[in-house]
Amino acid sequence: MGIQITPSILNADFARLGEEVARIGSADWVHVDVMDNHFVPNLTFGPAMVEALSKATDIPLDAHLMIEDADRNASAYAEAGAGSVTFHVEATQAPIRLAREIRAQGARASMALKPATPIEPYEALLPELDMLLIMTVEPGFGGQKFLDLCLPKIRTARELMRKHGVETWLQVDGGVSLETIERCAEAGADVFVAGSAVYSADDPDAMVRELKAKAEAAAQ
Repeated sequence: MGIQITPSILNADFARLGEEVARIGSADWVHVDVMDNHFVPNLTFGPAMVEALSKATDIPLDAHLMIEDADRNASAYAEAGAGSVTFHVEATQAPIRLAREIRAQGARASMALKPATPIEPYEALLPELDMLLIMTVEPGFGGQKFLDLCLPKIRTARELMRKHGVETWLQVDGGVSLETIERCAEAGADVFVAGSAVYSADDPDAMVRELKAKAEAAAQ
């Protein structure tokens, strides 16, 4: 598995999502930001939209759940057709059980950490995860400025993955752009969520390819 780019449709035209996804044909995943207006102060999609979108594209869906009570609600997104489901550790009581439930439904299980949440207390969970998401902005809104203070956490997460010999993907989300992706790749990230950087470009698919090239060069 090499560098992967997962454009977020949070910055796309919601009235034309099928067409918007078609504009990023080079993407490895489509990142779907699910918000409930409780865990974060914004409201977006639910399982029905994920199911509809999964039928409209061959690109797998990466559902990022910024919702309360993930233990009860996360499985619905795997059932709806998401190929990867990310829950926030701050919103679950039983992360290992939840990760196993998601995997049992055929989806990849991922756990997200807010900027202020350290990785070290969750080191033992890494073998249970297919991916770890480190937020590089406070979750809830697109277009925020990248938080450089998260770079040491990315490095620590990669070191812990090497320590345990796991092949867990390391995703970053928030303020990822041509100006910041190299720093993230150098720190050890290999999966990159980019929203406004992609959908504000004249050619979103060309931007996906450019972001990947920059990250690949930095990772080497």
